[in-house]
Amino acid sequence: MARVCDVCGKRKITGNSVSHSNRHNKRTWTPNLRNVHAIVNGTPKTIKVCTRCLRSGKVERA
Repeated sequence: MARVCDVCGKRKITGNSVSHSNRHNKRTWTPNLRNVHAIVNGTPKTIKVCTRCLRSGKVERA
């Protein structure tokens, strides 16, 4: 199952971790997701939300 924020659609991104000696290794960054009881279309549901959406008030908690 994909780790995607249900509000903003933020998902895993890839890139390189670069060491001090400038060696490059592939790595991934995953969003900081939380399972939250929220009001969606007037009914309470459990959704995965990133912490940035929670902090900015984009989600109405149930």
